[in-house]
Amino acid sequence: MIVVPPDDPPLSRFNVRTIGPEPSGATPIEEEDLEGLIPDFVATRADLNQVEFENITKALPWAQRQARSLGAEGILDYGFMLTLHRRMFGDVWTWAGTQRWRVTNIGVEPYLIVTQSRLTLDDAKFWHTQGVFDPDDLAARIHCRLVSVYPFRNGNGRCTRMMADLYLASIGAEPFTWGGANLDVDGSGRATYIAALIKAADTDEYVDLIRFARGLRA
Repeated sequence: MIVVPPDDPPLSRFNVRTIGPEPSGATPIEEEDLEGLIPDFVATRADLNQVEFENITKALPWAQRQARSLGAEGILDYGFMLTLHRRMFGDVWTWAGTQRWRVTNIGVEPYLIVTQSRLTLDDAKFWHTQGVFDPDDLAARIHCRLVSVYPFRNGNGRCTRMMADLYLASIGAEPFTWGGANLDVDGSGRATYIAALIKAADTDEYVDLIRFARGLRA
């Protein structure tokens, strides 16, 4: 527990050890991030997971409407991704919908985030219009490449998986099930997902990631 001298104002109501450890492979939530925590009752990782889940559930109907109304090219847009992140996490974090400005254990340097995100989405638009990849392959590439950029302080996996799902919904395809697993906590589902994601990023081979996302056994 971090002890703050009485004459110094506390930086946050919580610290990383109070909230609890991140699941394997996740970027730690830093003290400066916790300054932006909105709900005043959140004291544990379970509390945080719950309020984020509720916020994402609230955002889902809006996101589905956007997929139908904007179409693929509207979904594959940097501004839309920022808005989506804000909708997914805006009840929980004041910094939702803004790019990260610090170096993290994964992802590109902060000054490259906008360029690399736009490049990924522009590539996806080209692949879509030219029919370069089938829908599942393209959706997996959207997720993998965006999460490799790591645009946000937190929530990158969830937001970029949603981007992949909304692309599929925008073309009338079934969204991924992501193995039917809770990927926010450690377990066999998350381990399989992380392994498939790393393989896709390292080899440009997406079969395992697509099979997991479709809930198919290896």
